[in-house]
Amino acid sequence: MDRKLLEILVCPVCKSSLSYKKEDKELICKPCRLAYPIRDDIPVMLEEEAREIPPDQDF
Repeated sequence: MDRKLLEILVCPVCKSSLSYKKEDKELICKPCRLAYPIRDDIPVMLEEEAREIPPDQDF
């Protein structure tokens, strides 16, 4: 994941910054508890494509 791209991407729901979870190929929004997939090195920044992170799961 390109660092410059990561710096400018924000959660489309709450506009918070995202963290990159390399092993799962996801961008994580901690306030929304959403994980946006990265497919073919392209972040899919659609709310309907995001995975909800269960409350008992750590980031």
